[in-house]
Amino acid sequence: MFSEAKLVSNGQSFSGDEGKALSAKPLESLSNASRWERSVSDTDRRPARHSRIRVDSMFKPGGSSTTGGHWSAECPAPISSKMPYFTKLLLLIFCLVLVVESRKHRRRRWTSHPGVQRARHISKKNEDLTKAWKGKTEQLLKIDEHDFTMRPAFGGPAIPVGVDVQVESLDSISEVDMDFTMTLYLRHYWKDERLSFSSTNNKSRTFDGRLVKKIWVPDVFFVHSKRSFIHDTTTDNIMLRVFPDGHVLYSMRVTVTAMCNMDFSRFPLDSQTCSLELESYAYTDEDLMLYWKNGNESLKTDERISLSQFLIQKFHTTSRLAFYSSTGWYNRLYINFTLRRHIFFFLLQTYFPATLMVMLSWVSFWIDRRAVPARVSLGITTVLTMSTIITGVNASMPRVSYIKAVDIYLWVSFVFVFLSVLEYAAVNYLTTVQERKERKLRERFSCSCGIPHSKTMMLDGNYSESDANSLAGYTRNQMVPEEEKPEKLPDPTNILRGSA
Repeated sequence: MFSEAKLVSNGQSFSGDEGKALSAKPLESLSNASRWERSVSDTDRRPARHSRIRVDSMFKPGGSSTTGGHWSAECPAPISSKMPYFTKLLLLIFCLVLVVESRKHRRRRWTSHPGVQRARHISKKNEDLTKAWKGKTEQLLKIDEHDFTMRPAFGGPAIPVGVDVQVESLDSISEVDMDFTMTLYLRHYWKDERLSFSSTNNKSRTFDGRLVKKIWVPDVFFVHSKRSFIHDTTTDNIMLRVFPDGHVLYSMRVTVTAMCNMDFSRFPLDSQTCSLELESYAYTDEDLMLYWKNGNESLKTDERISLSQFLIQKFHTTSRLAFYSSTGWYNRLYINFTLRRHIFFFLLQTYFPATLMVMLSWVSFWIDRRAVPARVSLGITTVLTMSTIITGVNASMPRVSYIKAVDIYLWVSFVFVFLSVLEYAAVNYLTTVQERKERKLRERFSCSCGIPHSKTMMLDGNYSESDANSLAGYTRNQMVPEEEKPEKLPDPTNILRGSA
């Protein structure tokens, strides 16, 4: 039926006897082809036309295709335009099969490259399990099959719950309220076999806070806390990690403000020790055993933590049992840290100003006692300044009933300043009393120097202004010199000293 023939693009060429006959009568072949096309219906004509176009355009001499494939055999071509329609269709299907096989061969050679195999390995490694798992989380962890309102091993031995803490920051220390604010990462570790699941790669599954409300978690709270909250930006900062064997890691980011009993007897040279206490609220030590997972290594801190007034000396952990008369014994964990106060701030703001006020009050000792306004204003100013310093220090401290170290220094300074004011008041009073006594003595003794009236003299021997005016009308001759006096009158100053 077929002879050796080749199909080329842009036309047909035939070899053999049939080819010679066709080349001798080309017009007859074309007329026969046109008559055959007219006899075919519209529905059958379209596939035949397409088949001729595909055969003409896809194959070239030498057994090569435009797609780049290579075959070991050549595609046979019809030797006569009078070939039945069914035979042409089979030929077309056979050629299409060869084209498809050639493309598969090219794809197989390309995928055998090492880089392509590595890319496939990476894609399998990072496979999205949410696409592979068609069920819900409840079905994966079998939450609906268990009652999670009860603790694991309910009615059996106590469930051990390990705890570790990473301190993120110490936000503030308040002496007035006697509390501190801390932000930390609180992590719990326990085993709940009800959450175990099958896994081919033995890897854990991580969930957010929405699953926490559906399972059992330890009811740990902060003892002596005033305020606490879980951060919720942008979502609740809660992480739940479940392992195939049922081990659970429950982590949250918490900010807590807790009470700290402080002793200010040595303030501002004091050191304070504060504690953050963790305890189960409902479960006693018979139901839940709370412990530090790695001992002292369970508490980790950020090296960049610093406070303006304090130096953080040491963080350490302890644990003990706490007893409540109505409920029983509970495991309690402690986070202890020691703070030492910086003294330099109080030296600048309290001690140096108080010392300068005391020294300023001593300046009044070198001012003349007759300069009453200067000495009084200086004394009152220093007293009021010391009162302001004392009030400012006590405003930032709690109202404790015992004496602090800074109180002793400030009140001693205040006493020195106050005594400097009392000193001037005493000097002024004694001077006034002494002048009055001298005035009375001058009135007793009359002057025998020819002056008709007795003149009052000051204690230091100087005449007053009235004495000078009274002597203005006398001449030098009328005044008797002291050497010519018949008798020497006693000195009033000596009389006063003797009477004293």
